[in-house]
Amino acid sequence: MHSDSPSDEHKVMRCAQCQPAELQQLLSRYQLSLHWLEREQDIPGSFWGAPEAGLIKHHVYIRPDTPVHSLLHECGHVICMDAQRRQRLHTDANGRTAAEENAVCYLQIILADQINGFGRQRALLDMDRWGYSFRLGSAHRWFEEDAADAQQWLLAHDLIAPNNQPTYRLRRE
Repeated sequence: MHSDSPSDEHKVMRCAQCQPAELQQLLSRYQLSLHWLEREQDIPGSFWGAPEAGLIKHHVYIRPDTPVHSLLHECGHVICMDAQRRQRLHTDANGRTAAEENAVCYLQIILADQINGFGRQRALLDMDRWGYSFRLGSAHRWFEEDAADAQQWLLAHDLIAPNNQPTYRLRRE
């Protein structure tokens, strides 16, 4: 899901720029296991291919060059899918609806605030740089002006609180 413009793509924040323990702590709050790979290793479970994060059940795979937004997006998929899909998860998160995909994007932005030195504004910028597309033209405008349905989806599934903070729960049904 990345842009064709290497000039923007190389500007995104990478996992190597984060504290590994902080990333692990965030994922462990969701009962997810983080696996760091060497830069040249293939990433198991990566739908888009390296350097994008990979998923296999409750395991998330990254390399130092994996974009932080990719890690958060893939984690968002695991968090937002039901338990039955989570047990079969391998590579393709297979989002069921546009509403779920929007919720994943919204949650990824919320979770960005849990990573020191990354945060919401950087996540929004990196999503634009990587090539996410929203009908309002930018991730920031979508989040601020057009994402109420995504927020409601997350609230309905008890994945965020009314104050927009993560509940650190996996979707149950």
